[in-house]
Amino acid sequence: MSALGGVVRSGVGRRRVQTVVIGLVVMIAVSAAVLGGSLMVASRAPFDRAFAQQRGAHLTAQFDATKTTVAQLSASMHATGVTAAAGPFPTASITPAAARNRATQSITVVGRADPGGPVDAVTPNEGRWVAGLGEIVLHTDSRLPKSLQPKVGDVLRLPDLAGSPTLTVVGVARSVSETAGGWVTPEQITALTAPAPGGGYQILYRFAKSATTAQVDAGRAAVEADVPAGALTGARSWLTTRTNSAGNTVLLVPFLIAFGVLGVLMAILIIGNVITGAVSTGTHRIGILKALGFTPGQVVRAYMVQALIPAATGAALGVVLGNVLILPILAQTNEVYGTADSGVAPSVNIAVLAGALLLVALTAWAAASRAGRLRTVDVLAVGRTPSPGRGQWAARLAARLPLPRPVTLGLAHPFARTLRSATIIAAIAFGAAAATFAVGLGTSLTKVQASENNADVVVQPGRPVNGPPPEGGPRGTSGPPQAPDPVAVAKAITAQAGTSGYSGIAETQVTAAGLPDALDILALSGDNSSHGYEMIAGSWFGQPNEIVVAKPFLTATQTEVGDTIVLVSNGTQLTVRIVGEVFNIQSRGMEILTAAATLTPAEPELRAMTYDITLKPGTDPVAYVEALDTALASAGATARIAEDEASELLLVINTLTTLLTLMLITVAALGVLNMVVLETRERVHDLGVHKALGMTPRQTIAMVIASVVVTGLIGGAIGAPVGVMLQRVIVGEMGRVTGFDLPASVINIYHPAELVLFGLGGLLIAVLGALLPAGWAARTRTATALRTE
Repeated sequence: MSALGGVVRSGVGRRRVQTVVIGLVVMIAVSAAVLGGSLMVASRAPFDRAFAQQRGAHLTAQFDATKTTVAQLSASMHATGVTAAAGPFPTASITPAAARNRATQSITVVGRADPGGPVDAVTPNEGRWVAGLGEIVLHTDSRLPKSLQPKVGDVLRLPDLAGSPTLTVVGVARSVSETAGGWVTPEQITALTAPAPGGGYQILYRFAKSATTAQVDAGRAAVEADVPAGALTGARSWLTTRTNSAGNTVLLVPFLIAFGVLGVLMAILIIGNVITGAVSTGTHRIGILKALGFTPGQVVRAYMVQALIPAATGAALGVVLGNVLILPILAQTNEVYGTADSGVAPSVNIAVLAGALLLVALTAWAAASRAGRLRTVDVLAVGRTPSPGRGQWAARLAARLPLPRPVTLGLAHPFARTLRSATIIAAIAFGAAAATFAVGLGTSLTKVQASENNADVVVQPGRPVNGPPPEGGPRGTSGPPQAPDPVAVAKAITAQAGTSGYSGIAETQVTAAGLPDALDILALSGDNSSHGYEMIAGSWFGQPNEIVVAKPFLTATQTEVGDTIVLVSNGTQLTVRIVGEVFNIQSRGMEILTAAATLTPAEPELRAMTYDITLKPGTDPVAYVEALDTALASAGATARIAEDEASELLLVINTLTTLLTLMLITVAALGVLNMVVLETRERVHDLGVHKALGMTPRQTIAMVIASVVVTGLIGGAIGAPVGVMLQRVIVGEMGRVTGFDLPASVINIYHPAELVLFGLGGLLIAVLGALLPAGWAARTRTATALRTE
């Protein structure tokens, strides 16, 4: 056994509290880093990961069976640029009667015998695949609440078809390409086709080149050239589905990076404090080691290794804990995005483990280097307790307060060692800032996601025609439906008791000068079209030929509010003026909002496909929907309660916020614990004197806890404003990086009362960290304390 090894083992065994603190801090920091890093890997292009895993379709094409044959369609599957194809699958559209309090929605069903295949491998989530007539597997959108999701065992009644057939749900599955609302056996399609000539077929294509709109369009043109003219009735590019999916994760990665950086900084602070405290309390021992012949380098290495031993153990446990915590959270993200892998990335584990040990080594070296510089004669003459007279002014001032003497003694303690007290204040401030920042960031992101939901009730078409939704098709539908009668819908909505306002939405696509790709445009009508949209600059449109757009559109077109721009719709040029900038993350901020009359010259037959309705306060949404649904029966539309489409993602964000906040607060409390332990052990002789004079265990606990009250209040008072500043800076930067200007409601989310609570949170952290040392001090025997110097 080497002499240096003996010193290391002795130090680790003697300083049990510091050893445990280092191990726990590193474990929490590493587990948080593994959690954040794994989620960053998992959330990086989640749609792309799911698309690759399920071999998604680059083009979902619908064909008219009366204008082509199966042989011609099969030939198109070998068109130029096509690398894989699946089909032809027969299709039909059905309108099930409402069940389980779910409003009626028309869905496109595809006859498909096998969920696998070379394209669009459908992923079963529950139940089994269809095996015979009278069975259906429904597509699930896990962003919807559980109450609105299909369930195995549900029976769908089809009163509009001859004989009112029924379909039993035998499975629930997900298609990343969103190629259908449900799947049945191919033989079932005939019975589901309404009396009408012909039918439809669906083919799914994968292309050799599909990264851009132009490449997908080229593949579509090659397919269309191999079938008779007019046979292709609708098609959707995978880029459209990908763009719509991107809005859900636009801010997730910066969110995780912010927490990761915060956790690393706190770990460095606490570990540095622990090593510095060990050197401070071990100066006499350091002098003895040097007197025995230990070189400055050996002394520094001894303290470094004393930190690395518990750090290595904590890091290993942190990797395990991080991977355990990531599994249930990634189960939620897999459900949201349709991915099927575990999400645990070995590269993240290795990088975090190596980085943590390197940071601990560097931090320990920086803190322990002071031990190597101490002179032997000086450190042998240094005592552990503060020099007489230090902080006496604070003791005299505290004694005048109308408080019990043990409390006033504790209040004066922080001023005896101002540098160490400053360290405790820093740890507490860091914890309070972390809590303030975490809660604020989570609230801001929740508000961002909530900005996508602008209605209490949604009215949708009740009967679509066969086929998949075209590019830019209306949201919330699974096929290109027939537009409901706008006059009848408006009359039914306005006549309904409880209606506060409504907006009709017709969605189509236009091109803009200077932009190569088509853009989604919402043509809005009604008396409440601006509801739910946050204005950044300018105003909402008030007349035709005025548009409202988000910051990414202004950046892409190099325009400003007040400028005019030319849009092209159906070959017709429309000169419009930008009157306002709005916060709108749909289509990555490239969506255009305007009055319905703006598009009338180009698309005179364009009608609203959905209607968003806001209710008066106190209105029962269930009763409202039931009454409105009855009134809409003759208008070709149905009503349903609007739901939060990002509910699962918000659950992920809120879970992360709570988990990481608790981790960071625990790290801060551990830092306080370490400092209070050092302070209590240094004053153990004074503690014995107090006990000999009659101080009870309860009074001892009160004195130790009172010693952190001042530092807790100061730390909280500093940390809460710092947390607010961090939240505003980082949220604003996140908006800038993603190309958005964020509204004040997303940034300014704190109330004065909340800030007071966050400030008092610093006191809570301090008290939590001081409880264990206070109990140790209360249990210390008087004789033992008096013998200690």
